[in-house]
Amino acid sequence: MAKITASVYTSHVPAIGAALDLGKSQEPYWQPVFKGYDFSKRWLKDSKPDVIFLVYNDHATAFSLDLIPTFAIGTAASYQPADEGWGPRPVPVVQGHPELAAHIAQSVIQQDFDLTIVNKMDVDHGLTVPLSLMCGQPQAWPCPVIPFAVNVVQYPVPSGRRCFELGKAIRRAVESYDQPLNVQIWGTGGMSHQLQGPRAGLINQAFDNAFLDRLIADPEGQASMPHIDYVREAGSEGIELVMWLIARGAMADVAGGAKPKVVHRFYHVPASNTAVGHLILENSHDN
Repeated sequence: MAKITASVYTSHVPAIGAALDLGKSQEPYWQPVFKGYDFSKRWLKDSKPDVIFLVYNDHATAFSLDLIPTFAIGTAASYQPADEGWGPRPVPVVQGHPELAAHIAQSVIQQDFDLTIVNKMDVDHGLTVPLSLMCGQPQAWPCPVIPFAVNVVQYPVPSGRRCFELGKAIRRAVESYDQPLNVQIWGTGGMSHQLQGPRAGLINQAFDNAFLDRLIADPEGQASMPHIDYVREAGSEGIELVMWLIARGAMADVAGGAKPKVVHRFYHVPASNTAVGHLILENSHDN
């Protein structure tokens, strides 16, 4: 049977991708950001999954304001890097895993979550920047990726509780797949993050680190935080953090297993005008 072995959490700031693509990763401003992922790159090579289930938000690229799915799962065989206005990022095409994606869609929909099934879409920086941070600049990504897009751009957006419960449903779906796959689930986006208005550039380090603490130790409690708390404390785009709860809800301890091992934790400000957070949790081999 397939099994979720680890969860990865990271911001997906577009400027990070641009810095990498333009050869600026060793400049004094950017070096501390990329240094925080040095361990993660080694860890991913040593703990290479068969499939990555990557939770992110589309930035009006695959889905315009004409059509806004709350939860959308990619079931295609491959996904091209999107042109977000300055040409596609020079990164590999993302290879999908249609069989597992279709199984997850079937299982999760039967668990009463409404998913939009997407058979063709381009993927923007929300998905490719996390891959770049964890993999560097390879000729090909190390494994297939299932994109899972969440609407955290246009209100109404899903609650943290809904996202956490969805993570539980995704874990059950993965574990009911009849192939022995090693699956990682990644939750991306967010940390302190406000792009417009009088509070543009807001960074709340105390909130961000408290969120990481609680995500590790009390995910049920964190899932109950209302939207307004994210917006007030972490900015209008801070609501992206609910996507981390999908990944956390898929971990074994939530279903009665052992607590996950904190393999790596990193936090840095600023990158562009946001905070960067990163966390890797591993399930116990006994789970």
